[in-house]
Amino acid sequence: MCTRFVYNGNDTVVGFNFDIDLSVWTHTVITEKDRFFIGIKMPDNKYHSFHGVNRNGNVGTLLYVNGNEKGRYSADARCVAISDLTEQYVKGELSFDDACRIVKNQEIVYAKDATMQAMLSDRKGRVLIIEPGIGHRFEQKRYSLITNYSILNPEITRPYIVSGDDRFERAKEQLEKQNENFSVTDAFKILESVRQEGIGKGIVKKLKGSVGNGLQKSV
Repeated sequence: MCTRFVYNGNDTVVGFNFDIDLSVWTHTVITEKDRFFIGIKMPDNKYHSFHGVNRNGNVGTLLYVNGNEKGRYSADARCVAISDLTEQYVKGELSFDDACRIVKNQEIVYAKDATMQAMLSDRKGRVLIIEPGIGHRFEQKRYSLITNYSILNPEITRPYIVSGDDRFERAKEQLEKQNENFSVTDAFKILESVRQEGIGKGIVKKLKGSVGNGLQKSV
């Protein structure tokens, strides 16, 4: 169960807890010239960059979510799978403005074999939240936050919230207390407090300079 946020203070800091079942998913951390990402091995035997950061400041992450019928996968050329959109963004093939234009003009659907929602952000602290079948939201404010439940229509996923899972509320409470000096260290404290024990991996990126500058990970 993942948690992702963007905080706009003196620096733009992006935090992401990558919580997965290690017995189900094969993954590795991959560093390339222009991007740093968590590679997820898919049926094509390739590691895909659904969670990562590009040198240009693009950060993209997919979070699993209980699906809805309106967001179901379609091979129609007018539809765009959220996994493809996110990976193209992380690769640097799409700009933030490109992504905004796509979600406004095309239907965003789930991947062929998984139901997911996405948060895309850039070095300016702009955020795009995308929920297939529900919609999207652009924002640029002090902080943005998303977990494995719908942000745009909370009632649709409320029945699936695991008893005792208050990650969103706890992270929100901590983010609201922060000031302009919010740091990578502060971000890690929040990620640690909401991680799923035993399988949590956190990535924090302070958006300055090239890939790897200010990028840290914790287990």
